[in-house]
Amino acid sequence: MKPIWIVDDDESIRWVLEKALARENLATKSFANARDAIAALEFDTPQVLVSDIRMPGASGLELLQTVKGRFPGLPVIIITAFSDLDSAVAAFQGGAFEYLAKPFDIDKAVALIRRALDESLREASVESGPSETPEILGQAAAMQEVFRAIGRLSQSNVTVLITGESGTGKELVARALHKHSPRAQQPFIALNTAAIPKDLLESELFGHERGAFTGAQTSRRGRFEQAENGTLFLDEIGDMPFDLQTRLLRVLSDGHFYRVGGHQPLKANVRVITATHQNLEQRVRDGLFREDLYHRLNVIRLRLPSLRERREDIPILVRHFLVQSARQLGVEAKRMSEATLQFLTGLDLPGNVRQLENLCNWITVMAPGQTVEIKDLPPELSQGQDGAAPPAVAAAHEGGAAAPHASGGVVFDAVSGNGAPPGWLGLLELQAAAMLAGGQQEVMAVLGRQFESALIKTALRHTHGRKNDAAVRLGIGRNTITRKIAELGIAGAKDD
Repeated sequence: MKPIWIVDDDESIRWVLEKALARENLATKSFANARDAIAALEFDTPQVLVSDIRMPGASGLELLQTVKGRFPGLPVIIITAFSDLDSAVAAFQGGAFEYLAKPFDIDKAVALIRRALDESLREASVESGPSETPEILGQAAAMQEVFRAIGRLSQSNVTVLITGESGTGKELVARALHKHSPRAQQPFIALNTAAIPKDLLESELFGHERGAFTGAQTSRRGRFEQAENGTLFLDEIGDMPFDLQTRLLRVLSDGHFYRVGGHQPLKANVRVITATHQNLEQRVRDGLFREDLYHRLNVIRLRLPSLRERREDIPILVRHFLVQSARQLGVEAKRMSEATLQFLTGLDLPGNVRQLENLCNWITVMAPGQTVEIKDLPPELSQGQDGAAPPAVAAAHEGGAAAPHASGGVVFDAVSGNGAPPGWLGLLELQAAAMLAGGQQEVMAVLGRQFESALIKTALRHTHGRKNDAAVRLGIGRNTITRKIAELGIAGAKDD
């Protein structure tokens, strides 16, 4: 193990820390200024670096910036005065592990350095592993079986039915099946059949000809045509309307289909992979799903385990999602204490991997400090779970402060932007994630209506209620805006 570096122009502080750490059998190396420490980094690195913030010459913040630029995973503890709030904030923004406020208790200082040391050793063990993140993370025996199945199916074009609870990663597995198949260089097209309104789903799947229905001003290719020679992934196949199941069965049977309003049969060379969280056998018994289609889809069944069946994977998933979330938001990645990881490992997470990912997004935005303790988790988690899915999350634009949910999602105030990552797309992604983890159905339809309503209302305000003028500004037809105003129940519109 490498020594702990202490950088401080105050000789008494260096001496006290050296003696305290020596009693813990921890090696140290001291520097009287930041420039000497920066020069030493050319030849060696510490396990942990402890630095004063105000020193003659280069400051501790400059040292922090240099260290983080060269060794992002190296924990740096900054020593600062109680009154030096700006410096403490700057230290965290620069990626400091934690800061020590003067005057500090030596026992607390040693405990903090111990925590940083544990984190440094854990980071080193992670970095010594594979440098490239795999497509799907999992070391549990149940996941190894999934990996073996993907390997066995890698050179096959056979139809696969993926089953498992919501949030277990069914689309990830579908993408892996495509990536390792002979069709890997061809398109992978995904469609959630539960997210498309029934009257639009047929057109989404098979396309339509010009004039096939009101608003069809041009011909459009459907997902089958888009996926030609590649893979079409149909998620939530159990929710497909019964009449459309007949059309899908025909495509799977003879490889031909018609666009909506078309008379020329089209040939489909597509591998179909489907997924569902529902019990298809029960839906067949209930008369909600065609038995012949079920047998056509159920050639190879691949069941994904819930997170409760692979608890040993939770620590590696948490670390991966925290790094991923931090990279997306452009901040330093948070760290989980061992106690917090053990706590999470013992929870029943009904939203599975998706819920865990949403929780890590929440932690990245909302948790104080760089090391996350149990008390920093959303209250719904720390107060225990009843195993039920969390309630559907209210729409973001309806207001309200940022609120954590057991799903790990966050409700954001879209007006003030409290807790929000940069940009409205970040808000949209987090809202969608929270709704999906909360078990809400038809998320795309719900958010789509809210999106259209917000656009039209804003345009009407801009044009003082003149709907024809608003339609021109939005780039849609007069009949379209009239229909949508009626459908969405928007008040205050008037003819120009």
